[in-house]
Amino acid sequence: MEAKLKALTARLNEYTQADCALAFSGGIDSSLLLKLLCQTAQKNGTVVYAVTFLGSLHPKADLAIAKQVAAECGAPLIQLTMDELSNPLLQNNPPDRCYICKRYLFQTLQEWAQERGIQTVIEGTNEDDLHVYRPGIRAVRELGILSPLADLGITKAEIRTMARELGISVAERPSSPCMATRLPYGTQLKPEILQRIEAGESYLHQQGFAAMRLRLHDDVVRLELPLSDFPRFLEQRRQIVQTLHDLGFVYLTLDLEGLRSGSMDVYLQQ
Repeated sequence: MEAKLKALTARLNEYTQADCALAFSGGIDSSLLLKLLCQTAQKNGTVVYAVTFLGSLHPKADLAIAKQVAAECGAPLIQLTMDELSNPLLQNNPPDRCYICKRYLFQTLQEWAQERGIQTVIEGTNEDDLHVYRPGIRAVRELGILSPLADLGITKAEIRTMARELGISVAERPSSPCMATRLPYGTQLKPEILQRIEAGESYLHQQGFAAMRLRLHDDVVRLELPLSDFPRFLEQRRQIVQTLHDLGFVYLTLDLEGLRSGSMDVYLQQ
């Protein structure tokens, strides 16, 4: 891992010979990149712009975290407001949704960068992402966006360890994928439904459940939690059930398989 960190720092030093832009969510992958980019940019006398997307598919809580981490790293935070659902190709949550969405987002980011004479645009795909269903990676490659973590074979576990050693505040932060992952493919992505799901997850976060997904299948909520959180959830069950009912959810279930990434992708294997 030390060799990978050294190679990553050297790669980012090359990128920061001139101003560059980083697609920045405030998640651990892009936060590690931002920290290291800012360190090398400071030595090179250049600027790293942390660019975050604001849209209906991005959890609103991400913005506050992005602001916090950007301030800690000393990077200017650029907010690009997007309307992903204005694209009719995305409205029914197709299996290649991530490709369509990423291409739209990163094309907009490239245009923003090019208007300012910035040639280098970076993003945070890691080695683990290459081995699961991530159609958005195709858009990243088509557009020539740089993915140093994936290029150098750096895994999520290694990223977390590096982030801890560098004192990055979000080193333990769970992943926060886009809100469309809470609905099955082929389901219409309605803003009011996405807002209800986000409100439900926000409430659960406030109750101390840091990692979870509130997946919605028509009228049925399938709540994914780490298995270790089951006892505490059951202790708070009545209050949680009442609050989720108040938000308009009808049937509430706890997924016995626990929290897992990409559980909606099982539909693609059928």
